[in-house]
Amino acid sequence: MELSGQKEVFSRAAGGKRIQKLEFRFGAFGAAVPLLIFVIWAVTTSVLGVSSEIGLVLGAVIGLAVGLFFCKSKWEDYAQGLFDGLAQPVGVIAMVAWFWAGMFAQVLQAGGLVEGLVWLGQASGVTGSLFVATTFVLASVFSTAVGTGYGTTVAFCTLMYPAGVATGADPTMLFAAILAGAVFGDNLAPVSDTTIVSATTQDADVPGVVRSRFKYSIAAAVPALILFAVFGGGGETEITDTTALQAMQESTSPAGLVLLIPFILVIVLALSGQHLITSLTWGIVSSIPIVIGLNLGTMGDIIRFNPESDVYVEGALVDGIAGYVNMAILILLIVAASHLLRLGGTMEVMTRALMRWINGIVRRAELAIWGIVALLNSAITINTAAEIAAAPFVKEIGEKYSIHRYRRANMLDAMTSALGYIFPWGAPVLLGLGTMVGLQERYEWLPVVQPTSVFPFVFQGWFLVIVMLLAALTGWGLRFEGRDGEEAKQPPKGDR
Repeated sequence: MELSGQKEVFSRAAGGKRIQKLEFRFGAFGAAVPLLIFVIWAVTTSVLGVSSEIGLVLGAVIGLAVGLFFCKSKWEDYAQGLFDGLAQPVGVIAMVAWFWAGMFAQVLQAGGLVEGLVWLGQASGVTGSLFVATTFVLASVFSTAVGTGYGTTVAFCTLMYPAGVATGADPTMLFAAILAGAVFGDNLAPVSDTTIVSATTQDADVPGVVRSRFKYSIAAAVPALILFAVFGGGGETEITDTTALQAMQESTSPAGLVLLIPFILVIVLALSGQHLITSLTWGIVSSIPIVIGLNLGTMGDIIRFNPESDVYVEGALVDGIAGYVNMAILILLIVAASHLLRLGGTMEVMTRALMRWINGIVRRAELAIWGIVALLNSAITINTAAEIAAAPFVKEIGEKYSIHRYRRANMLDAMTSALGYIFPWGAPVLLGLGTMVGLQERYEWLPVVQPTSVFPFVFQGWFLVIVMLLAALTGWGLRFEGRDGEEAKQPPKGDR
């Protein structure tokens, strides 16, 4: 009898009946308890300077466990709703992107690309603030090509962060520039998951959406680039272990720069329409022979078996995966908590309240869209998950007031891409933090930037938020849906 019951539980967890609705004590607020507890936990540990990936996983687990006591429905339905949330593709896609990008970046690092970049910076004079500005541009190009801001964060924190710090860049501004470049590409890339989700949920075509949002991205990028160029230097005062740093600077060599070839190959393949996994796989496959063939490293640096270690398998490929396992667990738990938010009807309550406030005014409708997307991104720290949660609201409001589908997709995606990389408890910020902590095993002198320190300086994100707020307030770029779906400056007759 007990075995039969266990089989039923495992059957349901593996894909049985999907839960469509849950009832919570205190209504919509009760459904938000798991996410609220996680956010409070994340903010508190970050402010106290004791934030860690596994600690955040614990915060997410505590939130989900406490949420169980707020659930008025059957607890087994709450558990099944949790499993349904864990199984959503959005979390798995992010995990795979991290693992592939992590392996690629670690192989390039093992071949000495970081040291090559330090040599290039010193030889060319691209150091300090100029290095920070260059990093922002390169991260923007890379993320636009490969379509993953998270993968860009992993790769550039692994390669450009230590190189930049070693050439006098301010660590906080350099980390901010990496996140800002990831924002740019996540928002603009045609193959970005946020771009695709924002377009498809608003019944819009991706090419048209990308063309229409370019002006918003550039309006934010220009002042961001200027600020990084002006305030990005002066990093030498942040480092206390100057002896190890000087040793690294003196031992730099241009040999590792040859690994820019697979790096550029990944960009070219991605721009030609290849899938992210295909592009990164070719990057990994092409870089390994270069590392070994040119004596930049050994096969043992790439992968080796060590019976005396705890994991038995070591090397760059293993490090590229192992460094993000905790983050992979965290993203699944956060996506599950956001799913419970939808099952509990929190979005419906928010929609009804805002509908009353809008009261037929288009400008208020756009401000409501701006506000609800911002609110959800502050709680759901995985930007694509927050976008999926906000998309039905954006579509309902936008269609009611004939706001063009491109405009709706742009409001949805710009806010999601921006805020996802700003908040100290956001997944990409924590991803970068974890990468920097891992790098200290190789570069003892490397400082670690805390999430609470970097968030005011992610300029591309903040400017994009401001640009979209001004667009909503002034009507800049506002277009209405014509009778045949075309863009129109005025709403169709009969619409308000």
